[in-house]
This record gives sequence, structure tokens and C-alpha cells, in this order.
Amino acid sequence: MSVQLLIAQVMLLSLGLLGIAAVEPEHIVDHGAKALLALLATLLIARLRPRTFLKIGPAVWGVTLVLLLLVFFIGEGTQESGGTRRWLDFGGPFRFQPSEMAKLGLILMLASFFSRRGVQNKLISATVMIVVTTALVFFEPDLGTSVLMFGLGIILMYAAGVRITKIGGFMLALTLIALPFAGLYLQSHPYILERWNGHQTREEDVSVGLDQIGMAHRDLNFGGLWGLGPDAPRYEYFAERTDMIVASVGFTSGLLGVAMLMFAYWLIVATALEVAHLASRVRPMTPEIHGASILAIGAMFMIVGQAFVNLCVAAGVFPVTGVPLPLVSYGFSSMLTMSLALAVIHSAMREVRRHLPEESPDALPLSAD
Repeated sequence: MSVQLLIAQVMLLSLGLLGIAAVEPEHIVDHGAKALLALLATLLIARLRPRTFLKIGPAVWGVTLVLLLLVFFIGEGTQESGGTRRWLDFGGPFRFQPSEMAKLGLILMLASFFSRRGVQNKLISATVMIVVTTALVFFEPDLGTSVLMFGLGIILMYAAGVRITKIGGFMLALTLIALPFAGLYLQSHPYILERWNGHQTREEDVSVGLDQIGMAHRDLNFGGLWGLGPDAPRYEYFAERTDMIVASVGFTSGLLGVAMLMFAYWLIVATALEVAHLASRVRPMTPEIHGASILAIGAMFMIVGQAFVNLCVAAGVFPVTGVPLPLVSYGFSSMLTMSLALAVIHSAMREVRRHLPEESPDALPLSAD
């Protein structure tokens, strides 16, 4: 197990508890129980070796595709976005968002594919996997998650060793194919343009700046350096426990809490990059080590890429996308899948360290004497 990954996860889950305690204290026990379950899932799944993830990758990906297809028939939206179908509700606590699990399924599938087949002349097959998964999310519709899914596929290609020139050609070809259908898609889902136009003109339309983003900024300012604590009186606004949870964290724990949040995500990035660096030292490079490296980079981008988008929305840089803050926002689907992604990085790190060449005295540099 990677100690710094565990530290990062505990920090993020704890900050999420602080944020939920500030906005919906009645849900603190529920959120805390789910956080403990997510941490337990990480500890259990991390015991698996990368070869297991690579072996089950095609099956997991296939199951997620079936679940994404089910969304079109029995899926549900939310009260705020009833025109969408993103959730499967089987009654009681069994309600989850298949697109969250589909990200992990795509990581396992592509890592399995590239580790077994290599990267030479395999771009078309990998492209089909990425496009199929992204398209099913795209037509829910969930533009924010589908963009993240597509970016995840690109990162996985690059981590596997596909040349950047080929990736660029792949992106250009898909862009040219998609352009004729972009207008039709936007007409069918006008809320996307409404969000974009609202984001562009929010300073003009809201004279005092107290829209959703403005209220989040106000909470961050009120938090100061050390925060006001979860019991301090505050105003309510939309998505304060999901999209804008960072404002609740900042209100409760101040700049210190936000800095801890950023540091935790940096620990995840540093650990995954260390896995890739150590994997490059293993000779010979076996399919399992190659796959472990791809798994670690993909899982890292799945977490940190989504965190980047969420934080940019809260900062007012991006329009509202509905993407939660990984391991911090309220919602078990995202929390569980992100915890499983951390387990994948734990497993990859352990496997790579196991195969590192031992430093022998003969390999040490001779002294000048």
C-alpha cells in the first residue's frame, strides 16, 4: 500500500465530511458511513494484483456498456434535470450512475488491450472502444462526463505509448466527423447552450454577482484563512453539496482546507507518475508491468481530471457541468468508483516495486579514490 495515497484519500474524505456538515448536517452520518465503506473498498480491492484487473477488464467494460444501455430504457434524471437519463434506481439504496463506473471500465479495458496486443497498428480498435463508451454517455445526455471520458481515452493512449502524432490525427478525424452533427445535438438539448451563454454573460445578467457561482465565491471569502466551522450560519444555494462543495469546504476550514484539498490531489498525481517512472526501469518490460503503468496513469487522470473540471466550475472559469468533486462531494456512485481507482493505483505501485531491479554493489559508481 502507498502511504501517501492513503493520506490523500483520508484527507479528501475528511474534508468532504466537513463540507457536508456545513450544508446538510442531517446527512453527516450517512455520508460518513459511505466514506468508511469507500475506504474499506480501497483497502480490499488494492490487495488484487494488476494481472487480475487486466484479466477482468473486458468483462467489466462489457457490463458497464450494458448498464449504460439500460439507462436509455429505465434510467432516471434528477429533480433539477428531468430531461436527462443518468441514473439506475433499483429501489432503496441501490441507486447509482453507470457513467461513473464506465470510466473505470474503460481504463481496465484499454489497459488490458494495450498490454496484450501492444500499440502498433491498434489505434482503430482502441478508438472504437473510446467512441462507443463516450457516445453512450454523450446521448444521456451528459456532455461534461462524456468530455472527461474522451479525454481519459486520449490519456490512456498516450500512457500506453501511442505516438502523439497519431493521437492528433485521431482527434482531428473525429472532430471533422462530429462537426456536422453538433448543431443537431445542441438543438435537441438547448440547456447546453443556455448554460454556456449564461456563463458568458453572468456578469451582465447578475448585477450583484450572487448567482450560484457568486454565492460560492462569497462562502470562500467568508471562510478566510482558518474557516468559520461547520456550525456557522450561511446562505443556501444550488448544488452546494455536489458541484460547489469546495465552497462549503472553504467556508468551514478556510484557505487551509482548500490548500489541503489541492495537496491531496497532488499526492495522487505524484504517486501515479512515480508508478510510471519506476515501471520504465523494469527490464524486461512485461505485459503486466506495462498494464500496471497504464492503469495507474488512467486512474490518476480519472480522479484529478474530474477534480480540475469541478474546481474550474467553482472558480467561474468553466460553465456549470454537473461534475462532482472526487471523494469530497455527496454521492456514493462517484465516491465508490474513485476509491476503486485509488485501489488500482495501490496495486500498480506494489507490483512495480516488486519487479524493480535490486541495486547491487557492482552497479554502484566507483569513488575517485
